[in-house]
Amino acid sequence: MRFGRNGKLSPRYIGPFEILERVGVVAYKIALLLELAKIYNVLHVSMLRKCVLDQSHVLNYEPIGIREDLTYSEYPVRILDWKEQALRSRMVKLVKVLWKNHSAEEATWEHED
Repeated sequence: MRFGRNGKLSPRYIGPFEILERVGVVAYKIALLLELAKIYNVLHVSMLRKCVLDQSHVLNYEPIGIREDLTYSEYPVRILDWKEQALRSRMVKLVKVLWKNHSAEEATWEHED
């Protein structure tokens, strides 16, 4: 399961979550939130990321409103930048959009319209 824009191949990670037990050689059972209860809580080790515990680091966890069909709505928060890209016969205006539930590093270039 990826929590991100449709069509993007880069995975998105959420968490941190507590590991409850080791189920197999490469599978772990984790404690999920109630909003994520429809997701199976036994995951392959490749789907997990190591979380280094640092007491001085405070996580800003904002829950994502996930619907029954495990989707959520994204909408633009603000425009960070704009540019004109030259194609063969015309100029295309692009804007860099910051999306809700994403950081500034994950902003995308979209058509102006």
